[in-house]
Amino acid sequence: MTEPTRRVLLARPRGYCAGVDRAVVTVEKALETYGAPVYVRKQIVHNKHVVATLEKRGAVFVEETAEVPEGALVVFSAHGVSPAVHTEAAERNLQVIDATCPLVTKVHKEANRYAGDDYDILLIGHTGHEEVEGTYGEEPDSIQVVNSAADVDAVQVRDPEKVVWLSQTTLSVDETLETVDLLRQRFPLLTSPPSDDICYATQNRQEVVKQIAGDCDLVLVVGSRNSSNSVRLVEVALDAGASAAHLVDYASEIDPTWLNGVGTVGVTSGASVPEDLVDGVLEWLAGNGFGDVEEITAATETLTFSLPKELRSKPVPRG
Repeated sequence: MTEPTRRVLLARPRGYCAGVDRAVVTVEKALETYGAPVYVRKQIVHNKHVVATLEKRGAVFVEETAEVPEGALVVFSAHGVSPAVHTEAAERNLQVIDATCPLVTKVHKEANRYAGDDYDILLIGHTGHEEVEGTYGEEPDSIQVVNSAADVDAVQVRDPEKVVWLSQTTLSVDETLETVDLLRQRFPLLTSPPSDDICYATQNRQEVVKQIAGDCDLVLVVGSRNSSNSVRLVEVALDAGASAAHLVDYASEIDPTWLNGVGTVGVTSGASVPEDLVDGVLEWLAGNGFGDVEEITAATETLTFSLPKELRSKPVPRG
């Protein structure tokens, strides 16, 4: 028997989105401007390589605001925080640089507006995820978190004519719409947000994976296990017809047995993954007979976000 043709289908777009790029550069610029240490509440983005790299440069990652020394500089992560966190930071006299993704801030403002109009807000997302905690904290008296379609039957609202759905920005588009459809069956007058809450980058990365998955015996998604959008890419690949799909942080995590009988490997990366990690995977694949790479493009991304105002103006001396 002849060996199958070995090739790689490389998804584009992949890797950093505008919000992640802004957040990572925010920490880098804060270190350059103010010097180490710069405290960061939670992981700035959900990628262990990025976090480890910033730690080497002097970033100190903490779980809670109370762990930051009084009066110190703290960066809030791309996933956003609740008003209570801002209040705690002010009480501790912390110098805050907020790196919340503007697309997450948009969801916060939507929550504020609908709560102000006395709507029940159904937030589709994963309980415990930092982004969901931040959005829920904006309007806890008005928001119910709906984790999946399985939660729909348990939802209770005050007025079925005043219900709106919002979502975490990093979800599977298809799963979210499935949940929305079920919610609409229960609440026919369910209001949708004025624009899609799921991040454009999340949607684009899922779309190109859908395009290549059916031609792939194996899809490798570069990303960390606590990255919601990276985990979703594995699920999307399998749902779209890939024979197998795996999530890896580094090329060293690839199991060579995954390549047994494989002719086509799809490669993509989550929105918080630097490109050098993808390069490492491509080099590993080339060394194992998969040197033929074809890039498949589903969209061209040009969006950028400006840095937080604290890093655009003259810095205030610390101490």
